[in-house]
Amino acid sequence: MEELQRKPLFNPSGDTQVRDRRIIGGNTTNLNDFNNMKYPWVSDWYRQAMNNFWIPEEINMNADVKDYPNLSPAERTAYDKILSFLIFLDSIQTANLPSLGEYVTANEVNLCLTIQSFQECVHSQSYSYMLDTICNPTERNDILYQWKNDEHLLRRNTFIGNLYNEFQTSKEVTTFLRVLIANYILEGVYFYSGFMFFYNLGRNGKMPGSVQEIRYINRDENTHLWLFRNILLELQKERPELFSVANVQMIREMIDEGVQQEIAWGHYVIGDDVPGLTKEMVTDYIRYLGNLRFSSLGLGTLYEGCEQEPASMAWVSQYSNANMVKTDFFEAKSTAYAKSTALVDDL
Repeated sequence: MEELQRKPLFNPSGDTQVRDRRIIGGNTTNLNDFNNMKYPWVSDWYRQAMNNFWIPEEINMNADVKDYPNLSPAERTAYDKILSFLIFLDSIQTANLPSLGEYVTANEVNLCLTIQSFQECVHSQSYSYMLDTICNPTERNDILYQWKNDEHLLRRNTFIGNLYNEFQTSKEVTTFLRVLIANYILEGVYFYSGFMFFYNLGRNGKMPGSVQEIRYINRDENTHLWLFRNILLELQKERPELFSVANVQMIREMIDEGVQQEIAWGHYVIGDDVPGLTKEMVTDYIRYLGNLRFSSLGLGTLYEGCEQEPASMAWVSQYSNANMVKTDFFEAKSTAYAKSTALVDDL
């Protein structure tokens, strides 16, 4: 089985011709030349990601301080557990991305991975700001560590965590493909029960600061999803043998597992007890997303009959738009981020 080799950092004998550049297995000099990129989409991605810059503390959380104690018990439990899960996801992603970059030999793609790592750090900063604002230090720590103290949450974290750990010990090219798919699942499926919960709070007039933090995080995650989708599509061109019948079946099973995990999590943490959401709505929307992620790789249909966004969840797209902010909803600074257009989640 082919093993990937960690690229050298200093490599004067590396290829200088753009046509020789490869996602993996190339001979890179690591020179970042913005005028000579093999992958045209990188330039658009890079500019989008740079324009998305935002500062968590500039979002007004005053209303959330008042709203948080008045959430229903079901909403409060969901808020705490979902936030703990999101904290874990962005933390492990920050640690994971540099290890991938050591084996990616297309320098412009590594630029994107580096920006993504930075954005994951901003997301962690955002979650800390949210917790520090709405609860005391003891409550904060209780929420922070639910990712390992809640058995259900620990089980679902273990799925992605084990896939990431697998690449730490095995550098086989198929393992690299598996960790790419794990990233794709995390960015494109795993966040969404949490996102829909926060947007549901928003449409019910609750926790507006938290909702806006999540909007900006969601916008970033859409660019990360775009990045991993494009990496996988480029690999299909450069290394078509990686997408054998057996490996496509593996990808199908991995995405299906991610979907089932997300649905089970949504049923557990949201259920039928949060006003405005039901188990059926969670199931339909996550199956739609899983189908969208699989088909966006050009691999066919994952779930028949799940090709269209459920009508009951059409409001999610509206609330996820980071620039659709009423000027009287937040203090003036929060609208300053409208310089960047929102990336529509159509992947």
